[in-house]
Amino acid sequence: MSDLRDRINALSPDDAVQMAERYGTHNYHPLPLNLVRVDGPYAYDKVGNQYIDCVGAYSAVAQGHLNEVVSDAMIEQLKIMGLVSRAVHTPELGYFLKTICEYTDLDMCCPMNTGAEAIETALKLARKWGYTVKGIPADKAEIIVATENFHGRTITIVGFSTEKQYQEGFGPFTPGFKVVPFGDIEAVRAAITPNTAAILMEPIQAEAGILFPPAGFMADLRAVCDENNVLLIWDEIQTGFGRTGKRFAWQHEDAKPDMMTLAKALGAGLYPVSAVVGRREVMEVFKPGDHGSTFGGNPIGAIVGIAAIEEMEREGLVDNSRAMGDRLKSEFLKFDDRVIEEVRGRGLLVGLEVHEGIDTKRLTAAFLENGVITKETRHRTFRFAPPLTVDESVVMEIVARVKRALDSVTATAGV
Repeated sequence: MSDLRDRINALSPDDAVQMAERYGTHNYHPLPLNLVRVDGPYAYDKVGNQYIDCVGAYSAVAQGHLNEVVSDAMIEQLKIMGLVSRAVHTPELGYFLKTICEYTDLDMCCPMNTGAEAIETALKLARKWGYTVKGIPADKAEIIVATENFHGRTITIVGFSTEKQYQEGFGPFTPGFKVVPFGDIEAVRAAITPNTAAILMEPIQAEAGILFPPAGFMADLRAVCDENNVLLIWDEIQTGFGRTGKRFAWQHEDAKPDMMTLAKALGAGLYPVSAVVGRREVMEVFKPGDHGSTFGGNPIGAIVGIAAIEEMEREGLVDNSRAMGDRLKSEFLKFDDRVIEEVRGRGLLVGLEVHEGIDTKRLTAAFLENGVITKETRHRTFRFAPPLTVDESVVMEIVARVKRALDSVTATAGV
């Protein structure tokens, strides 16, 4: 064991928290939990308490923590070649681009590192397509987005957020965006002008509390884009790669995009890997020098992305997500409706919304006390997005632990 590992292992939970609080910015408010080890769907603290990870790094560990196949592929690549930059070709990148285009049934791919980078890349592509292909006058391109959206944290992206905190203190913001109510197809129609280049939306709004548009909305949106020569961009950063029981959430309807942003599960919880994939007519508007990334498409990220996709296919994780998600949702629906206001979900992306008046801070603590890692999203909703590798026994253990947590809180509240 290395000296560095020895020093890390010697830290107490209090030491680790105090270091983070002293030396780190306070842009997160973590749960009072200090993890030291992970394995599959499980995480452990220093004294050995086991937790089922139902946050799942916001869907990034779809293949399970430290997936052996993907980890081995990454370690093997580390012994061969790391970063060499996009100034040269590598076989890893070529194979990655081919793999992801075939998996998504789209034509071309621009590799990046993070979800926010993928969104920024898609916005640049959409604007340049609008000017060079559609013929929008210079600097007049418009992009339509939805209320309650979450696409990342850059200045441009938070500029079209409707969450007040995301904007406070960060203006002025990038112009050129119109916001319409999520799921309102008539509002979309009304917002389109000759200068509309694209519509960017999440097929399911995970950060907003697992919110779904009305049935048929995605297909209608595809049709509206076709009618108006407007690009459809789906943000599948959280919902992609089997999370909702399909490869991608847009596949629940006939709503194939012109571009799609991908990240999180593409890196299997081991490495930041993201991409924009799309139709050739759109993607080829980029010319050398238009866009780039020092680490985007590096050999390690490429190998991790390939292995992550192949592992999902080999293990049937899309089908497992659908089956286990149906079971989890059906069990949650049996909970006391005096406590649970609504259960929303598709695949292993399930939201448990409690009634107004339930102490959600106490409930968060009760979940931890019962070995479940989850956090409240907006609107009193707790997100359950465990690795797609979970089997029925793990699902039923989640249900049992969640019930104990709910019972402990509601008993003290007299519900």
